[in-house]
Amino acid sequence: MILLVGADGQLGRELSASLGVLGHLSRWTVGNMDLADPDLESRLAGVELPGLKAVVNAAAYTAVDRAESEEDVAYRVNARGAELLAGLAERHGAAFVHYSTDYVYGGSKAGPYTEEDEPAPLNAYGRTKLAGDRLSMAACPRHIVFRTSWVFSQTGACFPRTVYNLARTRDSLEMDCTQRGAPTSTELLAAVTLLALRGVLGRGPAAWGLYHLVSSGEATWLEFSRHIVSRAAELGLPVRLGPGAITPRSVPDLSRPAVRPLNSVLSTGKAEETFGIALPNWTYYADRFVEGLRYQADLR
Repeated sequence: MILLVGADGQLGRELSASLGVLGHLSRWTVGNMDLADPDLESRLAGVELPGLKAVVNAAAYTAVDRAESEEDVAYRVNARGAELLAGLAERHGAAFVHYSTDYVYGGSKAGPYTEEDEPAPLNAYGRTKLAGDRLSMAACPRHIVFRTSWVFSQTGACFPRTVYNLARTRDSLEMDCTQRGAPTSTELLAAVTLLALRGVLGRGPAAWGLYHLVSSGEATWLEFSRHIVSRAAELGLPVRLGPGAITPRSVPDLSRPAVRPLNSVLSTGKAEETFGIALPNWTYYADRFVEGLRYQADLR
């Protein structure tokens, strides 16, 4: 059995659709296991899951700006919650799979960050996620932690969907061109998680540790936005503005409570070598996202 925590979230929904091929998948949502619950430790203490092979933690507090005023809540979910779930896996002799963020880094490095670089989070969200990485890895030695960035999915609220919706009604947009990262689809995260779990379950080499997992290539929010709008126009979707009408904002938005790292580019060499994969460029999944929008429009 595999336990998926956070099955109702953006990544959790993708994992729900893919991990079932490995056997019985038990799904916990925020409704039946809220990691923000102050009594989480006592609730988990009584949980027995015979045959448990892996705990996959897709739950997280991701409201980056709100975390500045709710760091205690973010810590309960991202740090203490992750630690307790890792402890649950350890108690059952199971593996623990967890997802982290580029926001654990300070963003001042000139090139891509590697797993060996020293974290230096700039905001509360990054601090709580870093604490979760460290606590969960200590609680369960059989762990796989994937640090990722700029996550989007085919369903639910995400950056490319916001851009597309704005492009349908606006004559112009302004987007940040100071931050760089790799837009990463939940499809990619779920596919590599499935590959990693096959190793955990004895169907391939198991490789414990911390990995960066993002699409190849890099972009600014401006470049990401322009690509989404350009592809939407190519497919005949009803966008009002073209990519040229999205103009650069050359200074960070200081109105938001949380400071973002300027460089979120992560080196994926370790994951590619360990799992024998070549990660697609971010534009591949961005195009798939827009094609999904057209498919949804055709169904209406």
